[in-house]
Amino acid sequence: MTDTPSTDHVLVIIPTYNESANIEEIVARVNQAQPEAHILVVDDGSPDGTGKIADGLAERDGRINVLHRTEKSGLGGAYVAGFDWGLAAGYDVLVEMDADGSHAPEQLGRLLAALRGTGTGYGADLVLGSRWVPGGAIVNWPRSRELLSRGGNFYTRVALGVDIRDITGGFRAYRRQVLEGIDYSGVVSEGYCFQVDLAWRALLAGFRVVEVPITFAERERGESKMSNAIVREALVRVTQWGVKRRARQLRTAFSSDRR
Repeated sequence: MTDTPSTDHVLVIIPTYNESANIEEIVARVNQAQPEAHILVVDDGSPDGTGKIADGLAERDGRINVLHRTEKSGLGGAYVAGFDWGLAAGYDVLVEMDADGSHAPEQLGRLLAALRGTGTGYGADLVLGSRWVPGGAIVNWPRSRELLSRGGNFYTRVALGVDIRDITGGFRAYRRQVLEGIDYSGVVSEGYCFQVDLAWRALLAGFRVVEVPITFAERERGESKMSNAIVREALVRVTQWGVKRRARQLRTAFSSDRR
């Protein structure tokens, strides 16, 4: 286990695409909640001017940086670019956070405390903000969306054999050693599946993954990036991974029986 990360080495990565109505507020909330943390806005060429707004924020505040990408290539690609940037810049902790306010910056302290092991004496390597552990909650979600999330997480737990209640969630904090220890740049998944893939790789690599309760609030402004394609991708990939996992188990059992 590495030394306890200090707050001034925390980078909050915020991917954006057409979030001009939200970016200023979410940055201000992060700054207020964690004044010593730094922010990296990763903008995928938003036509609504999100990138320009972020540039203006960065000019006025040295804690804010902006990474411009020329095309919209998905959440996974934005986070990979952000991880590359943050690791090269020497940050100890890298945080994933949505730009739309669904992840409350005021709850970021819970994730950082779990990394530090505050109250337990033993810190985690990857902390997931969870809607589905005791104390977690959702706000303004339709019943259909809740059932989709709960069902997807249950299916993933069964298929992959992981004891995580909210592996699809996107509010999380990584120690840099986790990202250095898994091939995150090789992840081609997007959306929910990107989050599943990274957490599962961390578990397979032997890192300690824990969940802390958060309240997830549906966005109030702008359009959700959720789509049927993202859901289908997650279903297909998790099923494929689950089949491969089961095949490995059967091969191991068969080899043991022959001995």
